[in-house]
Amino acid sequence: MHTPSHNVSETPLVTVIIASYNHARYVEESINSVLMQTYKNIELLVIDDGSTDDSPALLKRLQAQHGFDLRLQANHGLARTLNDAIARARGNLIVPFGSDDIMLPHRIATQVAYMKDKPDVGICSANIETIDQDGRIMGAREQRNRNLPFRRLDFDDMFLDRKPGPMAATLMLRREALEKVGGFNPQIRLEDVYIELAIARAGYFIDVLGEVLAQYRDHPNNTFKNGRFMMNNVLMTYAVFRDHPQYEQVCMSFRNSMFLKYANRDKKLAREILAEIPAKYWNKKTLRGVFRLICP
Repeated sequence: MHTPSHNVSETPLVTVIIASYNHARYVEESINSVLMQTYKNIELLVIDDGSTDDSPALLKRLQAQHGFDLRLQANHGLARTLNDAIARARGNLIVPFGSDDIMLPHRIATQVAYMKDKPDVGICSANIETIDQDGRIMGAREQRNRNLPFRRLDFDDMFLDRKPGPMAATLMLRREALEKVGGFNPQIRLEDVYIELAIARAGYFIDVLGEVLAQYRDHPNNTFKNGRFMMNNVLMTYAVFRDHPQYEQVCMSFRNSMFLKYANRDKKLAREILAEIPAKYWNKKTLRGVFRLICP
């Protein structure tokens, strides 16, 4: 997979890390999308994190066929697995990639070219197209992140939610920025939000290209569909940055959004969230959520 480059500055080594857990249905497509990149100076590290489905046998077969680096391990969780992989990665640009997502063929080439000569950009991201569990492109309503313009984010843009943020399926991280913040936080299981905020807090920009470079797969087991998991991990992430003057407003704004979202999906969770929002932080979302909660 790794072919030595003649001009290192033009074609730096990029390490793509695919950590997979029970994604036998999707992981082959994800791996193939990396192998099919137009950019060739790629080191691919694949880790099976204690899957109980057919993934290990499938990955061994793919590894024998393509020769990428494969490790099978007991379940360590994503953040620890990524940190372990980064420690042995040889690339200066790191791409953690979902085992259920697909990169477009020119993705790595586009981002490497963009990151060149921009040492103040710690993360490069891009737009995504959403596909369903069978790989079909979803309808216009599900495509909120397909046509967004280029945006540059600093810490406050991210923390205060002032601009649309980066997409996890398109992250390319500068190793130097990762090392500066000590990598992923194993205590926080929503690894992308934490690392984006930490790297931005360290003084780097996050640049999000205004083009689609990956397909994000929407399926029943997506992390973001687990409301309680999202609540706990986002608030745990924000708590790392509790010294920010608007920390409390940020947490309450997030609670209000989640309350509105779950008011008619999970009334028990919605009531728990509402109990954590003091009256002074109620807003239009709170009122709309209360209406949803009491109306059948």
